[in-house]
Amino acid sequence: MTPESLVELLDVLDSESIEVWLDGGWGVDALLGEQTRSHNDVDLIVGVGDLARLATALRARNYVVVPGGTSSNMVYRNDLGLEVDIHAVAFDALGNGNYQMANGEYWNYPADGFSGKGSVGGRAVRCLTPEVQVLGHATGYAPAGKDIDDMERLRARFGVALPPHLRRHN
Repeated sequence: MTPESLVELLDVLDSESIEVWLDGGWGVDALLGEQTRSHNDVDLIVGVGDLARLATALRARNYVVVPGGTSSNMVYRNDLGLEVDIHAVAFDALGNGNYQMANGEYWNYPADGFSGKGSVGGRAVRCLTPEVQVLGHATGYAPAGKDIDDMERLRARFGVALPPHLRRHN
C-alpha cells in the first residue's frame, strides 16, 4: 500500500462521507508525518453504521472480501493486491469504540483515542493517538520487530510510555 494508493482510497471514502481512522503501521506513519517503512495493507477503524456503505465503496473499486474474517474484522483485497483491514466499532454514548474480537470478547478504544491527527502524502488524515496506538499494540498478540520499531518511533517523537515488551532496549 503506497502513500498514493492510500490517499486515493481515503479520498473515495471521504467522498462517500465514510469516516475512518488509520491504525497500525500507516496510523503510526501518519502521526509521524512520513512513511518510515513499507506497508502490506492499511488498518482502518470504522463505525459499524458505515460498514455497508464502506463495503459498497470498496466493491465498486474491485475490492473483494478475503475469506476468514468476522462481522467486525474483515480484509478486502483488490486485483492489484492492495489490502484494507477493517476493524468495525460500535460507538457508545461517550464516544468509545467497542470492538468485538474474534474470540467474542470486546476491546475498547477510548473516545480520546480517536482525536489523532496525521498526514499521508501531504494529506491530513484522522488516526488513533500515539497513546492508543501503544495500547492496541500492547495487548492481544506478540508484536513483531516492525511493531516494536513503530512503537519506539512513537516514544521518540511523542514521549509515550512503552511497556517493556514493546521496547527495543529493555
